[in-house]
Amino acid sequence: MFAIPGQSPVTVTPAAAKQIARLMAKQDAAGLRIGVKKGGCAGMEYTMDYVAEVDTHDEVVEVDGGARVMIAPMAQMFLFGTEIDYETSLLEAGFKFRNPNVVDACGCGESIKFDETLGTPT
Repeated sequence: MFAIPGQSPVTVTPAAAKQIARLMAKQDAAGLRIGVKKGGCAGMEYTMDYVAEVDTHDEVVEVDGGARVMIAPMAQMFLFGTEIDYETSLLEAGFKFRNPNVVDACGCGESIKFDETLGTPT
């Protein structure tokens, strides 16, 4: 919906692609659907769900190695330009979103605030 022809709406690092593909196989999923919802102390939260099928309105990003990311329709404008990474440290491991549309985040790192010119998802 909000794509620029010839440009992927999100990029996925090799580490994230490997983890997505591994979890897709483990859960027999068609891909990872990402979105946003209202919540958290900063106002918005990312959502991530492994799903069995692609919704006709999802923006689908195919990644090398068999990983597939679907962007929920209401999240597309908020996620455009985002890099999805997977990081592992001594204390935690998880997906990290580097999103140029985020203007603020809460102290715990669980919620974000988007540039108000993007609108608010319903």
